[in-house]
Amino acid sequence: MATAHRSGLDLEALRVLTLVADLGSISAAARAEQISQPSASKRIQVLERQLGLELLDRRTRGATLTDHGRLVTGWCRAVVEATDALVTGSQALSARAAEQLSIGASQTIAEYLAPSWLGEFRRRGGKPPVQLRVANSQGVIAALRAREIDLGFVETPTIPSDLISRQVATDRLVLVVSPDHPLARRREPVSRDELAAMQLATREDGSGTRDTLQVAVGQIMAPPAVELDSNAAVKVLVSSGSYPAVISELAVAGELRDGRLVEVPLGDVDLSRSLNAVWRRGTRLRAAAGHFLLTARPIAGPAPTRTTRRLWNSDDLPVQPGEP
Repeated sequence: MATAHRSGLDLEALRVLTLVADLGSISAAARAEQISQPSASKRIQVLERQLGLELLDRRTRGATLTDHGRLVTGWCRAVVEATDALVTGSQALSARAAEQLSIGASQTIAEYLAPSWLGEFRRRGGKPPVQLRVANSQGVIAALRAREIDLGFVETPTIPSDLISRQVATDRLVLVVSPDHPLARRREPVSRDELAAMQLATREDGSGTRDTLQVAVGQIMAPPAVELDSNAAVKVLVSSGSYPAVISELAVAGELRDGRLVEVPLGDVDLSRSLNAVWRRGTRLRAAAGHFLLTARPIAGPAPTRTTRRLWNSDDLPVQPGEP
């Protein structure tokens, strides 16, 4: 019985009862709630039936609370005040969230694509301000799951089933060495088995670059010679002549053009990959996040990389209507 009472109680009836106690009559409570007096009376009657208690003494002029009514009114007041606090607090949180758009991007995307996206979003009059969090792909996914960001961009080859993904571009990983490294003079493409056996300078575990390489090779690889947590650190180490590395073509396009690094051809291994926008399954993007997603495109410049291109437009974008 208690469960039925809890699930069937009308919050507005509780509010009317507290107003009757404060104002002294059902008619005054009805005016305060901007409803008719019969409607207010009906709500009190339904509440009495649900609780199995007589709350008002109707034999007197006006509306006098019974002993049970006074006790129940105290409980009702606590419920009404808690509900008002819930609504007010939630509205404040919603307003605060609307003041800022939080986006996460894996390092390669954040370094070489996101700046142009942010500029384009601003040029299009995009609001609100954007906060960009930079992490590896697994870090971006973790932030999405924790609801710390609205939208993520990752380069990992496998998208978890609890996320929705939208491919925004393609990229290619390349095997690079310094001009002084023996591999720089190699004429035959490096095979899959040779690549798997190489001592590489790699990104850290959880990065999309490393995950893509592992999936593409499809076999147990030699332990990394050294693990580094940024593309910049990998490039510095490779430039020193110590180790080869597999890294995004986006990250080394400048170094390949001016000869600071050399691309080593690969044979029977495909290191192309997708760059994806991701968000939580079962949710709809806020309008601001959807508008930002429309700006996601490869970096513009006089010499764009040959493998990075835009793959989609604005069709079927899952955006919540009427939101900032």
